[in-house]
Amino acid sequence: MQTFIEPPVAEWDALTERNIPDDPAVERAVKAIIEDVRDRGDVALREMALKFDGMTVTALEVSEAEIAEACAKVSDEVKAAIAIAKENISKFHEAQRPASVDVQTVPGVRCVQRAVPIDKVGLYIPGGQAPLFSTVLMLACPARIAGCREIVLCTPQGHGQPIAAEILYAASVCGIDRIYRIGGAQAIAAMALRTESIPRVDKIFGPGNRYVTKAKQQLSSVVAIDMPAGPSEVLVMADSSADPTFIAADLLSQAEHGPDSQAILVCDSQDIATAVDAEVKRLTMQLSRVNSVEASLSHSRMIVFGNHDTMLDFVNAYAPEHLIISMRDPWTIASKVRAAGSVFIGNYSPESAGDYASGTNHTLPTGAWARSYSGVNLDSFMRKITYQELTSAGLTAIAPAIITMAGAEGLDAHALAVKVRMMNKDL
Repeated sequence: MQTFIEPPVAEWDALTERNIPDDPAVERAVKAIIEDVRDRGDVALREMALKFDGMTVTALEVSEAEIAEACAKVSDEVKAAIAIAKENISKFHEAQRPASVDVQTVPGVRCVQRAVPIDKVGLYIPGGQAPLFSTVLMLACPARIAGCREIVLCTPQGHGQPIAAEILYAASVCGIDRIYRIGGAQAIAAMALRTESIPRVDKIFGPGNRYVTKAKQQLSSVVAIDMPAGPSEVLVMADSSADPTFIAADLLSQAEHGPDSQAILVCDSQDIATAVDAEVKRLTMQLSRVNSVEASLSHSRMIVFGNHDTMLDFVNAYAPEHLIISMRDPWTIASKVRAAGSVFIGNYSPESAGDYASGTNHTLPTGAWARSYSGVNLDSFMRKITYQELTSAGLTAIAPAIITMAGAEGLDAHALAVKVRMMNKDL
């Protein structure tokens, strides 16, 4: 990891860049995939499963028998861990239920807001080297709590191997309605557009690679998406109260996600940076994915600022997906953070806790989108509808304001809709 000492603000744009090159080839490839799914439906999905995943697929939907067989293969230890995580995730998201709003703005004018669930949601769960069954819990638990009527899940099955048993078990205990063995941009297209087998959903959730992210962006005009989310990232803030081994482990836990992931250390002394760098090198050799980790670390960095306010300014400019604060008085530091997906407070709050079992959601905005997007929460699976009821007296009270404003905007019929009622108050 390269170290930067007191970099000037003029260099911050470069230092906050992610390793996400703008690749026109990805743009074109995803557009072609979407059009193929739109035109040929299930036939296109089967051909792409063979082309991209090396899998001949007959039935796109995973059968109940397959799910039951997979569930039987999951160890009791993993089942117990999933149960703990599910309980904590559910507890935290249950507490997020929004209260209804019912206000009389003036006598005779009642305004109400009520939250209702999104009817149909689609969950995308990546496969690959790390089958993210934890993401099933993070998405399906709040969807069920919100009351979504239909929850479908897409996940790839490749190279003659079954879908990870843990993914199917987590989907089963969370009450997923239907599961499909399809991945990549084509899965996003299928859930957005509908095929013969896969229903169209109202909103799509879940992380993925550049192709999945690009598909969500390209299809956002026909289906709602959770957020822009690409390769994962962590930023650790540290002072002399931090443990260099803890920090190194946190950086590596992000780097092992893949070569596109990014790990950043922002600290207040070069001594900390040096100690962390040594620990990163030592601990890397203990990991199973050394090549992936080293590729990620090649575009990760350590940045030293002597001033805590400057550290915070840089953090807010970077807007990390995950922010770990390993500093004295961390809640005071956290109160000044304006842009982050999820914040981990103190030396004993590793990102891993939020990734799995603390209860917060690990589906978070990346690539500086934390400046304008929240992570997945209960509201993500709900819509809020407003209602208003006016009595004759209530309409009379605000009629002059309505008529004046409508006239100023040149919308005569808007004003007329009030005037005719004023002339017929007994109706």
